[in-house]
Amino acid sequence: MTTDEKHVETRQEAKLFFSRFLLEWYHIQKRDLPWRRHRNPYYIWISEIMLQQTRVDTVIPYFNRFIERFPTVEALADAPEEEVLKCWEGLGYYSRARNLQHAAKQVKENYGGQVPDDRDAVFGLKGVGPYTAGAILSIAFNRPEPAVDGNVMRVLSRYFLIEDDIAKGPTRVKMEKLAAELIPEGEAGSFNQALMELGALICTPKSPRCLPCPVMEHCAARLAGCEASLPVKTKAKPPRPEERLAALVEGRGEHAGRVLIRQRPASGLLARMWELPHWPAPPAEPGGGSGALLPEAAALDRLRRSMSQAGIHARPEEHWMAAEHTFSHIVWTLQVYRCREEAVLPLAAESRAVYLAAPAGRGDSAMAVDADAAQAAAQPQAAALQADEQPALFDSGDAAADAADSGALRWINREDMANYAFPNVFLKLLNSYFEQ
Repeated sequence: MTTDEKHVETRQEAKLFFSRFLLEWYHIQKRDLPWRRHRNPYYIWISEIMLQQTRVDTVIPYFNRFIERFPTVEALADAPEEEVLKCWEGLGYYSRARNLQHAAKQVKENYGGQVPDDRDAVFGLKGVGPYTAGAILSIAFNRPEPAVDGNVMRVLSRYFLIEDDIAKGPTRVKMEKLAAELIPEGEAGSFNQALMELGALICTPKSPRCLPCPVMEHCAARLAGCEASLPVKTKAKPPRPEERLAALVEGRGEHAGRVLIRQRPASGLLARMWELPHWPAPPAEPGGGSGALLPEAAALDRLRRSMSQAGIHARPEEHWMAAEHTFSHIVWTLQVYRCREEAVLPLAAESRAVYLAAPAGRGDSAMAVDADAAQAAAQPQAAALQADEQPALFDSGDAAADAADSGALRWINREDMANYAFPNVFLKLLNSYFEQ
């Protein structure tokens, strides 16, 4: 037998060993997770979308609430988007929820509300990529499809000592081919879940737990002493830091006990969700570093002018707290200032009509803020500013979305928060405020 033939035989033995002992381990050690208690394709689909870049412990209560509120594909397809986003609130990556509902409508219209078991059909659903499609097809229908995510690529990189960069497309294709070869006949669902489980519990990114690993005997990286250095992955570009000034506007008079919130544009970053009004901060003093506070006077002045141009009649008073919100490409550092609502001057009739949005629950017709009217009302004040100093009416950090829509305003109290979907950072800020 030649050296190459011995290598092939050894690798084949390693594959058979891996599949057999991984499955045995999984059947004994698998966690009791709510989406594993049935083979409902819809529930499996929901869980896989929620689990993208999110820990299992975090997902469990969201999954249970979501399927209670939207128990079928039809229920999700027919629900108002605002209700879906509210149910997703705090889970992050909100495009997942929008894509999920869009796909539910596809399933309702094209497949009678039944999640299809056809590979091309599943791939055609909005927001479903190779991993999610493989997970649905294998777990729900026991189809021999690989489901390769970061956990799986880490396990395979170590066990087979693969030193290719897993951030590159050709490596993923190689991993998918390898994973498909490992699936035992008739065990696709259990095997793919076993791979995920091993990556989540044993073969972790840092300090892998090799001793209790069911396949350690043939793990090539462990035998070579390089398990901690695998997988090879090019570091992603770090998210861009961005300092922003946020206004916590406290109402008075008929708005007493309420704060002002703003709706984001209809498309783009955090589309149609609600937030405290905020704008980019002017550059901090040299050497201040990310998160450094601007001089108080400069921050208050910029915030005052930003609110004025947006038709918000309020006076900034003091710095309240700082908060951070991380996206894949950007990190917002929010410096939040308490602001006090001011009376609208009688001469500013247009601005008054726009600004006096009714508190939540008093009628939608009175609540919406017309962006064009607000901008027109703010022109006299804005004219006094230098052109290069004028803050945008709605500068959300997404230029394309800002051009499309500038958002509505609402006065809300603690109870009203149940009617609006907030990004996690603003949910925490508002809860902190109302708990005081």
